[in-house]
Amino acid sequence: MIGSSVASWAAITAAGGAGFNPELAFGMAAPLAGATLSWRAVERTYARAPERLPSVLIAGFAAKMVFFGLYVGLLGALWLRPRPLVVAFAVSFLVLHAIEAGYLWKLTTRGAEPVTPAEA
Repeated sequence: MIGSSVASWAAITAAGGAGFNPELAFGMAAPLAGATLSWRAVERTYARAPERLPSVLIAGFAAKMVFFGLYVGLLGALWLRPRPLVVAFAVSFLVLHAIEAGYLWKLTTRGAEPVTPAEA
């Protein structure tokens, strides 16, 4: 996730998006931090006690809400252009959490036997 975020920021900047910095970087930083930290917590929890994973995901969701609220509030106090900041934040948030969902699916289904509709 970190590598793809840095690479996408560098590619957008090199392709002529340098005028969108620092908003682009600030917009991508919080979703990257949130996804990276929550994924680390998910991996550790699943390795130690998989049955605790739902409670960790719920606590992580609450922590992300507070973190993102504070982050957006602090960025609002800076004199940054809102449009590039919001677009970078929203796109990064959605893409990184889609990646995180895919990782979670792989983590929880690894080694699991598929359930057929007749068994369900």
